[in-house]
Amino acid sequence: MTTTTTTLRTRITRRPLSESWRRRLPLLPALLFTIVLTQVPFVMSIWYSLTDWTIVPPSPRKFVGLANYGKLASDHFFRDAAFTSIKLTVVPVLGALILGAAFALLLDRKFFGQGLVRTLLITPFLLMPVVVGLIWKNQMFHGLYGVLNWIIEKLGGSPVEFVSRYPTWAIALVLIWQWTPFMMLIMLAGLQSQPADVLEAAKVDGATPFAIFRQLTLSHLRPYMELGILLGTIYLIQVYDQIAVMTGGGPGSTNVPYFVFQRSIGGGWAFGRASSYSIVVVVASIIIATIALRVLSGLLKGEEAA
Repeated sequence: MTTTTTTLRTRITRRPLSESWRRRLPLLPALLFTIVLTQVPFVMSIWYSLTDWTIVPPSPRKFVGLANYGKLASDHFFRDAAFTSIKLTVVPVLGALILGAAFALLLDRKFFGQGLVRTLLITPFLLMPVVVGLIWKNQMFHGLYGVLNWIIEKLGGSPVEFVSRYPTWAIALVLIWQWTPFMMLIMLAGLQSQPADVLEAAKVDGATPFAIFRQLTLSHLRPYMELGILLGTIYLIQVYDQIAVMTGGGPGSTNVPYFVFQRSIGGGWAFGRASSYSIVVVVASIIIATIALRVLSGLLKGEEAA
């Protein structure tokens, strides 16, 4: 009797394991493919960052340990690129957040043609970065026939070469234009999730629209703002296309991703040191992504609790 009971218990405990593995087996090929496609190049980049590997002139690959990382602090070109990356991340994220919140407030009401206006406002985010860079460089910033210089001339001013004189701010303006719809969608979702009964109660109590926005709406939008800032930072810290198209990495516009390109296949051919630069960017992106995921999980938990 004891042996039979033990056998039944063994079968009962083994069945759920076998069923769970049956459900997981079809996913294993996709999981292995993802690991090979993403993690193998990453591990190889880590190995390259620990070596002194230069293609031109050809030289044998030498293991140097953490020497490439030790040279980061003394490389003023890398410091300049890092500072440019910070500017091309902070300024566009904050600018897009402010404009996105403003457009969201305007769209958070019913009016004729609301769907068309929303679609038109979302369009810049759907364009490819290369196309956006070409449009702004050739049609907006151009010194002879650019739209901005045409407006300046009509106002009595002289043409300005925006891309050559203010490369960082020109790229930042393009990024703000493209990423404002992304922030607008997040802010609009937050506005439409506000409890209507609380807003009505505040209006009945005699609160002004500005007081309602400052005391109720702004606090409600705070997690959405944090989410937009963190997600925007993750993407904008990796900007490459607009820089390549608009300035070609000229002075004042080279961020870390483009700097890595210049030090590797862009002509520097120092793959060991370039790999160490890229690993630093990846680590920074992972840290930001971890914070973003925690904020997102907290936001979703708050929505479930509500």
